[in-house]
Amino acid sequence: MKLVRLLPLTVLIALSSGSAVWAQDAGTSGNLSIEINDLTPSEKGCKLTFVAANDLPQSLSKASFEFVLFDEKGLVERMAVLDFRDLPAGKTKVRQFDLPGTKCEAVKSLLINDAPVCTGDGVAKDACMKALKTGSKSPVELKG
Repeated sequence: MKLVRLLPLTVLIALSSGSAVWAQDAGTSGNLSIEINDLTPSEKGCKLTFVAANDLPQSLSKASFEFVLFDEKGLVERMAVLDFRDLPAGKTKVRQFDLPGTKCEAVKSLLINDAPVCTGDGVAKDACMKALKTGSKSPVELKG
């Protein structure tokens, strides 16, 4: 008799747990697009210009990405963590980074290796890498 009474409660718990999982999955839909737009020589070295579009449902209060720069031989030229700061939901931002001692003509491709910081209300730690889409408007290829 007790088993029969517990069964509806068990079903209710299972259904509510499934709803919570579905809500979490639905909250992570969308893309985080990072595009290399331009590389230009600067007084310090090479200035990289990126266009970042956050199409996730949540704003990112802070996002940084570990970039690997490869030369024409496919060798690692350098690694750098670039801080994209805040990326509001539904917004596109342009971010520029000066890489001292780097010659633009030596950079042939970029790889986003990781997202060491990806924070915001309701944002999973791995959301930036899972939602990442990359592109390039320059001769330099960008991979994620």
